[in-house]
Amino acid sequence: MLMEVDKKFTKRMSTATKKVILKKVIPKKVIPKKTGTSTQTMNKSDLKLIAVLERTGGFASAQELHQILRREGDGIGLTTVYRALQSLVDDKIVDLLRREDGEAIYRLCGDTHHHHLVCKSCGDTVEIEGGAIEKWAKTMAEEFGFREVGHTAEIFGICSKC
Repeated sequence: MLMEVDKKFTKRMSTATKKVILKKVIPKKVIPKKTGTSTQTMNKSDLKLIAVLERTGGFASAQELHQILRREGDGIGLTTVYRALQSLVDDKIVDLLRREDGEAIYRLCGDTHHHHLVCKSCGDTVEIEGGAIEKWAKTMAEEFGFREVGHTAEIFGICSKC
């Protein structure tokens, strides 16, 4: 059953996304991960969303992803889309950004810690290394006595195409 789901939903994915799935997703289906007090495993909804995100190639809102799935004949509910996206964000399979209006948008994520340049006009996004941001965050945390520090940094502007 699991192999059928894998073949069905990975058929149209790029090689890079298949590598992410093999590395991060498939092991979670075989060996459930422990999260807090409950055990979670990868499910069909997660795989469907990964496939849609792969096809969109950029950031999309939960509502946009839900509409795509519905147009394709999938009966998935919007609540299930949100739940699956949150699980994929928690597993670092999907990136989460907030538009200037506060709406959450999602995209398949790279393998390493990174930040984004996001065009406010067309939504085009570029992953960037954040060496200076990393150094600054570490310095600020140390200065104020914080430990186990994490951060997100997204830079919004208008791209050269717009």
